[in-house]
Amino acid sequence: MSDYKTFRSTLTRYLKARIPFISIRSGERARVLEVLKEIGTELNVPIYTHTLSQGMREIVSNRSVHDDRSVFGALDFMSQQMTQRQNLTFCLTEVSDLDNDTQAARHFYDAALLASDPNSSGSIIVITSDPIWAPLQRLGLSVTLDHPNEDEMLRIVQEQIHPYQGHMPIDWKVEQEKEAANILAGISQIEAENVLATLLAKGEIRTDDLDELRHAKDRIFADISGLERIPVRDKDLSVGGLEGLKAWLDQERPLLTADLRERGIRPPRGVLLVGVPGCGKSLSAKAIASSWKLPLYRLDLATIQGQYVGQSENNLKQALSTADHISPCVLWIDEIEKGLAGGGSGSSGVTTRLIGQFLFWLQEATARVFVVATANDVSQLPGELLRRGRFDELFFIDLPSPEERRDIISIYVKKGLKQSLDEQLMDELVQLSEGFAGADIEAAVREVVKRAYLNGDDSITVDLFRRSFQNIVPLSKTSPERVEAIQNWGRERAVPASGRPIAGGDEQTIKARRTVLL
Repeated sequence: MSDYKTFRSTLTRYLKARIPFISIRSGERARVLEVLKEIGTELNVPIYTHTLSQGMREIVSNRSVHDDRSVFGALDFMSQQMTQRQNLTFCLTEVSDLDNDTQAARHFYDAALLASDPNSSGSIIVITSDPIWAPLQRLGLSVTLDHPNEDEMLRIVQEQIHPYQGHMPIDWKVEQEKEAANILAGISQIEAENVLATLLAKGEIRTDDLDELRHAKDRIFADISGLERIPVRDKDLSVGGLEGLKAWLDQERPLLTADLRERGIRPPRGVLLVGVPGCGKSLSAKAIASSWKLPLYRLDLATIQGQYVGQSENNLKQALSTADHISPCVLWIDEIEKGLAGGGSGSSGVTTRLIGQFLFWLQEATARVFVVATANDVSQLPGELLRRGRFDELFFIDLPSPEERRDIISIYVKKGLKQSLDEQLMDELVQLSEGFAGADIEAAVREVVKRAYLNGDDSITVDLFRRSFQNIVPLSKTSPERVEAIQNWGRERAVPASGRPIAGGDEQTIKARRTVLL
């Protein structure tokens, strides 16, 4: 990783030392050339750049020195000049086929050998994001220019916005500028300038334009393999109960955008939600994204799998790298145990490597990606995933308590019937829904809503509610052993998302259960 200042300093030292071959790893050619122009002016030395559209030109004066626009023509010109003059620097911006033993790589190898001759002492620079043939790379050094970090992006935001102050309404203060920089971090300079230009084109900059920045950045990464953009509709995302989880999320939210570098800690990494099926784990992921006003992406581990050797690992690497660039965002991994299960001998090593790659990213990545992973069958999860430091917290979502069932019933009734229930009927439904998961309650209320739509609201009766709830047979009755096993696991290892003891625990277990610091 290399920010602008580090990159500029390193490249200056490489050129002063006359390193014969320098590969610059970057996808931002214009930004690299701007740095080279600054270095050429500072050192008062000519630097020649080659493009396929303009041939070879001196970077400071933009004077043409060779009209041949082909890469091989540029190599011949460079070799000829280095036999006649010393301390020349050439930069080629559009080079391909250097990753293997190809004709182009061999030509560059010969040119780099010539540049390393004491009688020449030149430097050949290539700008690329691809690997370099190992014998060629060993003749020189490599340096990386990453996309602008938050500090650099703040400077870009201010350079774009400040000239218009006094000429149009601009509500942004330093706090909003920093938030804008935080949102745009991870994309290229020209992409950020284009996004800001679209805001300025409106003739005003308002505080709520920060949401537009999020949407604009989201559109840049709209079609990424392995990542699916999940639309989030606020009106559909009321979550009943889970007060412990909600309180923890409220506490962690400011840390996701805060500058924590001086404290030496990283932003919140995410949560693993385990528990009884149908109790709102997936809905919680959507609700977090909605509440935090962040885009929600779903990492589909099934589409990551490839048929060729190394393809799955590369797909996962690209998807996680893209998530880093999209940040800040919420990354949802639904039923993670299905995608990461089977890391034993029968997996041919692919699943094991995927697990290792995912865990390394989860442990080491510093981008503001908040991971929400859900799991039903925790027995299939690799033990390394549960170690502290992977996720910030492990929450258990149990069957809802009577108070939580009351909240859930109320939410679905108001959503589907646009009304509230009287207390006597609500008390009866709470009793009838004993052992229900949130999905069971939704199914029961949905039956009433369907009858209301087909037969009119006048057809809604207490008996209709009662029969709808009585017709539901929850998992806690069809498979009580499975539910009990899940609860036993969560009672010892996880924090109850409800803030209350997990069902079935005795007094000693309740005192020993894990809690969160609020």
